[in-house]
Order: sequence, then C-alpha cells, then structure tokens
Amino acid sequence: MTSDPVERFLAALDPEHRDAVSARPRQEQEQLAAAWERELESDDELDTLDELSPPAAESEAARRVMAREAG
Repeated sequence: MTSDPVERFLAALDPEHRDAVSARPRQEQEQLAAAWERELESDDELDTLDELSPPAAESEAARRVMAREAG
C-alpha cells in the first residue's frame, strides 16, 4: 500500500470520479486528498466502518468528499 495520500484517495474513488480527479492539476488532487483524510479522521461513523472494512470506510469518505465538492 502506498503512503501517498493522493494515490490512496484515487484508489478509494469509484472509476468515474477517479478518472475525473486524475485529470485535474496535482494541487487540486492534493486538496481533495487532504479533505478525504480529514473526513476519515473526524467521522466516528467511519471509525466503526474502518474496523470492519478499511476499504469501505475509505470509499465512503471519498464519496462524501466528492459529493460536497459537487455542490
């Protein structure tokens, strides 16, 4: 597993969002990855899910970040 937050964030995204985010400038990718990490750290519900399935928690956090970003 990579330690690069952008790579981890991209891996957590669904394929459609992964392609769209990959096409963005690196700075925007880093900002989204930072928001994703904050989501993972701050949400107690995701902590519980993380204990059961870390990939599911990461995917849910990525979905939330992209939903907020979309507006």
